[in-house]
Amino acid sequence: MKLGFVGFGEAAYEMATGLHSEGIEKIYAFDALLDEPKLSDRIRERASKANVELVGSAEEVMQICTIVIAAVPANKTLEVAQSLTDSFKENLVYVDVSAATPEIKKQVARVVEDEGSLFVDAAMLGPLPVYKHKVPISASGNGTDLFINNLAGHGMQITKISDHPGDASALKLIRSIYMKGIVGLMVEFLEAAKTYGVEEQAIRSIDETMNAKTFVETMNRLVTGSALHAKRRAVELGGSIEMLQESNLDASISIAAQKKLERLAELDIPEKYKGRKPDTWEEVLALLMDKNEVYNT
Repeated sequence: MKLGFVGFGEAAYEMATGLHSEGIEKIYAFDALLDEPKLSDRIRERASKANVELVGSAEEVMQICTIVIAAVPANKTLEVAQSLTDSFKENLVYVDVSAATPEIKKQVARVVEDEGSLFVDAAMLGPLPVYKHKVPISASGNGTDLFINNLAGHGMQITKISDHPGDASALKLIRSIYMKGIVGLMVEFLEAAKTYGVEEQAIRSIDETMNAKTFVETMNRLVTGSALHAKRRAVELGGSIEMLQESNLDASISIAAQKKLERLAELDIPEKYKGRKPDTWEEVLALLMDKNEVYNT
């Protein structure tokens, strides 16, 4: 196996550093910014630390290597793949670790596969500076098995999702809805708590509630319970929104949450379930998705 990177920014550098420590002595890379005066020294310094050999073109990386990790910005990943059409070859595994959407990953896969190479949609689910090459990676696409076989032995933590490109990126972006969205919710909650001088009590109360059960148990309880009591809880959240606005605090996350509760209220769960809550969040989602289909027809 010969490993190379197209794009040698932070992600590639952290991965290469870790893989070198695991015994991969020579890694090849090309970065389009290598000739940029402000960036060239930094790229070369990183390459030296990771024992990476910088080459003159992406095509050269493709020619030398059997596994190529494309670590370029999401808005460039399709363009880069298209520019390398003549460089794909049989048994080459092309791994796209960008944060592009599932549809873009599918388009990249078609470019790669049409030229006889194998494709991997790789989604990194953690901070590279912390985990380096051991960052949890979810992968999909027809090259995933070879990717795992060649690099799992070097400490990489790769989990196969499916053979379908786009599935791994979908998981990453869906995970981001929660992981990024909850930060906005936390900030809104903390701003209010700090303004009213009750941050210690508010944090302790949430901590006790959220840590009483597992995440899955808590999620199921909150979704099913809120589906049953959505109308009342939307009204109650209106009071929170009014309080925030009276204090000149941003209420955008609370306003969005109120709208979600109002959508749940439209399902008429109390009537459908005769006053009891659904057993699982799947039941609630099925009703919501059925209602979405009605809206869209």
